[in-house]
Amino acid sequence: MSEDRKLKSFDMDGVVDYIKSGKAKKIIFLTGAGISTAAGIPDFRSIGTGFYSNLQKYNLPEPSDVFNIKYFKENQEPFYDLCPSLLPGKYKPTFIHYFGAYMAKKGILLKQYTQNIDGLERIAGVPEDKLVESHGTFSTAHCTECKKEWKLEEIRDKLLLGKPLHCTDPDCKGFIKPDIVFFGENLPTSFQHNARIDLRSCDMLLISGTSLKVNPFASLPGTAPEDVPRVLINLDKVAQYTEEEMDMGGEIVKVTPPNFRSLLRYDHPSNTRDVYLGGDCQETFKELARRLGWYDDIIAMMPK
Repeated sequence: MSEDRKLKSFDMDGVVDYIKSGKAKKIIFLTGAGISTAAGIPDFRSIGTGFYSNLQKYNLPEPSDVFNIKYFKENQEPFYDLCPSLLPGKYKPTFIHYFGAYMAKKGILLKQYTQNIDGLERIAGVPEDKLVESHGTFSTAHCTECKKEWKLEEIRDKLLLGKPLHCTDPDCKGFIKPDIVFFGENLPTSFQHNARIDLRSCDMLLISGTSLKVNPFASLPGTAPEDVPRVLINLDKVAQYTEEEMDMGGEIVKVTPPNFRSLLRYDHPSNTRDVYLGGDCQETFKELARRLGWYDDIIAMMPK
């Protein structure tokens, strides 16, 4: 095996061997919406779902505008109408959520970075100091004007009514907005502060349920040291490294893409560390857990 390769093979066997060897002591877990679909959480962009039906009556330019801060400032009703369907507590964590919590329990999870706002990582037991909710959280809320803070427990009943929630200060004209990140807003300071430090000190990267298209989250894989194994467990291949061909005066040359550090080389001849494990990500994580001897312990963590 080449000295610059830490994995014996770029497949499930190589991943299992690396973790079992004890070399994976500071794992970064990057997760997106795909790990929560098995929990029954519908995609608000999909026609035929309850989310889409609720939004149609507002004639939104795009369904995703319900999470656009510019649109929210003009019309708050669509978001608050959707809130009862989004609040944590309605859905249960999946096997992958408990896989993350189990890694934390074993002391090998450096940090989990999630794009999700469903709060299922917290419910599964991922400690707060091991979790960065990159796109914000429903666990707290702030007034859009005076910045007063509320805990979810203080406003849950009112959010369940599906109506715009005004600040409790009679002199304030703001709205109580859960601390989820809308399009047009900056990511939480916890993301900005932790990401570079955490990624540079990790010894393995597990990625699942994300398209790796939305920056700055999509840039995280490129921040890890160049020899750290990066494992994508996803239904689809994403963030795939390919050179672009350009005509340079009649000569076709291959040009390295500008974001090459963040792209994964699992199908490229130059690959020295990246792995793609396809198929249903829940089933793939179950198989990984079985091979690691973790499966029964993780199942025991899940409510019957």
